[in-house]
Amino acid sequence: MSTANGQDLDALYQEIILDHYKNPHGKGLRGDADAAGTAEVHHVNPTCGDEVTLRVHLADGVVDDVSYDAVGCSISQASASVLHDLVVGKGVDEAMAIHQEFLTLMQGKGAIEPDEEVLEDGIAFAGVARFPARVKCALLSWMAWKDATARVTGAATGEGDKA
Repeated sequence: MSTANGQDLDALYQEIILDHYKNPHGKGLRGDADAAGTAEVHHVNPTCGDEVTLRVHLADGVVDDVSYDAVGCSISQASASVLHDLVVGKGVDEAMAIHQEFLTLMQGKGAIEPDEEVLEDGIAFAGVARFPARVKCALLSWMAWKDATARVTGAATGEGDKA
């Protein structure tokens, strides 16, 4: 890939991240945090001050809703929006596979070619993976989602604790 094409791709990725930041999907906590099939968690990235309170609702093994309230940089905010788009409506196992794909991308230090069919707008974070200090920003909501989902699925089997 030539430098010009690489720069064009980086600009497109930045545009996708900024669009999700300015027009977030799933923002605003919805539903009752104490409802069956629901868990709420609060995660903080102490290195930069990003915070997210994320609520997940599962119904019949499907991610019925992900809502969140967050403060922080554009990367952490946009990542929460992309997470919402990628996992809502998916079965928990498929959503966990998407989570793993995003995690692999973020831990790849920019050397992983993202799968657009799986990650959709999440591919925009490929450039972020080159900056270790920003990876935690991108992963904040994803780790909160995994934690909240584990609490719901664990609670369903009697192994989890309620948030």
